[in-house]
Amino acid sequence: MTVPVFGANETRTNSAQRAGLRDIDRGLVFTFALLLMLGLTVLYAASYYNAQDQGSAFSEVYSQLMGIAVGAVGMAFLLRIDYHALRNPWISGGLLGLSFLLLILVAIPGIGKLLNGSRRWLRLGPLSFQPSELAKYAMILYLSRALSQKNRDVTQFFTGLVPLFILPGLMFLLILLQPNLSTAGSILIVTAVMVMLAGARWLHLGLIGAAGMALGTFYAFSEDYRRARLMSFRNPFAFMTNEGYQLSQSLLAFGSGGLFGMGLGRGRQKFAFLPYPESDFIFAVVGEDLGFVGCVAILCVFAAFIFFGLRVAIRCPDRFGSMLAGGITCMVGVQCVLNVAVVIGMMPTTGLPLPFFSAGGTSISILMCAVAVLMNISRDKTGL
Repeated sequence: MTVPVFGANETRTNSAQRAGLRDIDRGLVFTFALLLMLGLTVLYAASYYNAQDQGSAFSEVYSQLMGIAVGAVGMAFLLRIDYHALRNPWISGGLLGLSFLLLILVAIPGIGKLLNGSRRWLRLGPLSFQPSELAKYAMILYLSRALSQKNRDVTQFFTGLVPLFILPGLMFLLILLQPNLSTAGSILIVTAVMVMLAGARWLHLGLIGAAGMALGTFYAFSEDYRRARLMSFRNPFAFMTNEGYQLSQSLLAFGSGGLFGMGLGRGRQKFAFLPYPESDFIFAVVGEDLGFVGCVAILCVFAAFIFFGLRVAIRCPDRFGSMLAGGITCMVGVQCVLNVAVVIGMMPTTGLPLPFFSAGGTSISILMCAVAVLMNISRDKTGL
């Protein structure tokens, strides 16, 4: 049984070279705008208490709006170019090289900003920038170009498939040094999904997956604090004084929210009980304020966005655009699944933001630029 290949039809016509802005997939635009508005609303509800220490209850929202403004400028530019220009090796290779350079710089003590035991940020004047956010999408662009090459046969294990995992593997190790296992893991997961969509054999992917699981297990048990974190997620209430505290407070938030929640902004766990309610654990605030119904509603919007994104990938007549759309959509989906899994206690606690919701100006601006590329690809109707 063969795996269907996205964008297999390479035939392109000369008619209607580029469609107008009005031809962007409407479902994609609607779900994107809805997620952006919901994210800002929930961010205010999650951050207004702690943000008062910064002088204004809207401090986090203002910062997020600045990131959205930068992202809007990036979107305006990316929607007006032919996305095929991104296939240029100087662009795809340049972004990948820049990402590796920034990841190396952030790992150097004195250059990378150390916060809560993790060195994940670079200070750019008054702003902090997380290079791994750029690296995720630079890797997707590189893989899209590599997978669209005519001489690339991903059904060959050593000559076609293994080389594709070399650069993602190096990026995985660099991000692991920060340490940031969830972001590093998401890059490998999306890499595996993209090569699967390109037609890789299940047996070969299984072998690589088994090797990855072995590496992850070794990493998880190689340090005492990692073992403690791994054990704490299984029974966080037994470790409430240390590793299990954050997850325990998250689960208490969901329990307090019940079916319909306590009301937007009325939850109590954000009042200095739940650490990082505005970032990694913002979905716990959704659970407490909006309840099970609110959580399901937001996850349905995410599911709709992923559906429309994958539909763009399937319909795109160009293999490069198809791979690029699929990779961007999968990254959003993987981040959402991993974040929610951590917050509800299905995975060990790791720092991975929830797309569109978690605070982070550079994160939201880079995400918006990625979505703009996805929208750009959705306009390509040639060959349909």
